[in-house]
Amino acid sequence: MVYRYILVIYIITSWLPSVRESAVGEFLGKLSEPYLRPFRRIIPPLGGVLDISPIIALIALHYATVGLITVIELIGAAGK
Repeated sequence: MVYRYILVIYIITSWLPSVRESAVGEFLGKLSEPYLRPFRRIIPPLGGVLDISPIIALIALHYATVGLITVIELIGAAGK
């Protein structure tokens, strides 16, 4: 959940050059870019300008989280 907020804040700050280039922006970039980079390689910007890969990355993170929680719950239920 925390990483999802980090990604959203990073995505918003990417539209603000003064924030993006600050120490906070660079720190958020170091946390976010390793996860976003594979999505950016697969999904090109629409019209060469609009990058929707962060949206897809957030959706993928959501489903991975839900899947992991489901597996953990199933393992816990099987152990009872």
